[in-house]
Amino acid sequence: MTELPSRRLLLVHAHPDDEAINNGATMARYAAEGAHVTLVTCTLGQRGEVIPPGLAHLSGEALGDHRLAELAAAMRELGVGDFRSLGGPGRYHDSGMMGLPDNDDPRCFWQADVDEAATDLVRVIREVRPQVLVTYDTNGGYGHPDHIQAHRVAMRAADLAAEPGFGPELGEPWTIAKIYWNRVPRPVAEEGFARLKDVLDELPFPASAAVDDVPGVVDDSLITTEIDGTPFAAAKAAAMGAHATQIEVVEPWFALSNQLAQPLFVVEYYELARGEREGPARETDLFAGTAEKDEGVR
Repeated sequence: MTELPSRRLLLVHAHPDDEAINNGATMARYAAEGAHVTLVTCTLGQRGEVIPPGLAHLSGEALGDHRLAELAAAMRELGVGDFRSLGGPGRYHDSGMMGLPDNDDPRCFWQADVDEAATDLVRVIREVRPQVLVTYDTNGGYGHPDHIQAHRVAMRAADLAAEPGFGPELGEPWTIAKIYWNRVPRPVAEEGFARLKDVLDELPFPASAAVDDVPGVVDDSLITTEIDGTPFAAAKAAAMGAHATQIEVVEPWFALSNQLAQPLFVVEYYELARGEREGPARETDLFAGTAEKDEGVR
C-alpha cells in the first residue's frame, strides 16, 4: 500500500463544483504543501442546470458523466489526485432542489439510508485516516437536500469510523481530530458585494446576487478558522471554470446558472464543529493542534 503523507484532509461535498466554490483555495494550498487531500462527492449532479448553450442537450446520466469529467479537470487545477464518488460513480443520484418531486426518487441521495451511505464513507475514512474533515453545517449551507444529507452522512461516518466494533472489514478504527463546517463571515460577504456593485456594469451578468444567496453566511463570531488562499486564487478560479456547465467565471467574480454575479472568495472560512481549537485567536491552519505522524500512514 502507498504511504500517505503525515497531514491528511478529507472533504465531503454534495455535487461536482461545490468543492471548488467552497474550498478550492484551501485544497490547492494543502496539496501544494504536500498534504494528502481527499475529496468525496456524494452525487454527480445529474439535475444541475446547464449554462453553455452548446451543452444544453445534456441531462440526467449524460450530464452526470460530463460533470464527473469536469470534476477531474478541476482537480488537476488544484493539484488534487484523490477524488472519489461516494459508493462509486452514480451510486447516489442528485435530489434536485428542496420541495420538488425529484426529492422522492428512490435513487436520490436525499432518500438514501444515512447509515448505509455513511458506511461507504467509513471505508474511505479508515483508508485515508484524515486528521481533518470539512463538510457543511446542519442546513447544508443553504437548505439543498443533498447538502443537508452530505452533512448527516459525513458526521455519522466520523462517529462510526471511530467505533472499534463497527465494520471490522472496513479497516482499523480511526478518530478524526477536527471537523469543520464551511462558512462565510457576513461582514466579508457584505464587503465583497459592495465591491461588486461598483463594477457590475462592466460584467457580462445582468444583476448581482444577494449576500444571503451565498451558502454558509454567518455572524463573524462563529468563525474559528480562516485560510488565506490568495497565492492560489488563479488555481481556484481555474477549478471553478472547469465546471463550465455550472459556473461562469469572470475573475474575481462568477455566476451560476441564474446569471447573478457573486464575489469569488480566495480567503476561505470555517467553523470548528468538533475537536480542540488551537488557542483563542482565529486559526490559520486546519491542522493546528493535531498530532501528525512523521512517518505517514501505510
